[in-house]
Amino acid sequence: MKKNKISKNWINKQRRDIYVRKSKAEGYRSRAAYKIEEINQKFKIFRGGMSIIDLGSAPGSWSQYVSNNYKNCRLLSIDYKNIDPIKNCNHIIGDFTDEKNKVKIKSYFKNKVQVVMSDMAVNTTGNKGLDAIVTGELSLEAMFFSLEILDSKGTFISKIFMGSSFNEIVTASKKNFKKTNIFKPPASRKDSKESFIISQIMR
Repeated sequence: MKKNKISKNWINKQRRDIYVRKSKAEGYRSRAAYKIEEINQKFKIFRGGMSIIDLGSAPGSWSQYVSNNYKNCRLLSIDYKNIDPIKNCNHIIGDFTDEKNKVKIKSYFKNKVQVVMSDMAVNTTGNKGLDAIVTGELSLEAMFFSLEILDSKGTFISKIFMGSSFNEIVTASKKNFKKTNIFKPPASRKDSKESFIISQIMR
């Protein structure tokens, strides 16, 4: 299929998408806000006053959802892209896998945090298998970092894709967390292979 035909199909799909229309009406930066909303509705993760890290945050919809709905949260986002300011959210420009940025994150909070969330995915190459593997590696990196900084009742949330790394991620979660759930929120497109892992320490 030619590139311009793919672009037209994507544009048409966006126009028909109820979540895209809803995000524009409600002022969210992308439809991804409704994924974290639906995850939270099912698993009751967020509450006021939490310390929360948003990894790979651009354009900022997940942080925006937390900021809009929960008071007095200490919220830090990080992405190699800059994002427009979000109320009560500080942003670091950089790669969270860089050790210097991990130190910055830990220094910012000083104490343990309650939630580490990640909607990260690599820029697509056209090779779905390779994209799933690289995104899976990012998810594992985020998971292991979360284990360094989450408190004894902390929660890790991450996008994952069906593919060769899926079972590895689930196994790592079950080994390191007390509770592991896989959930595909209604806001995820039906033709998408994405799901989300919700890992809870609950010690």
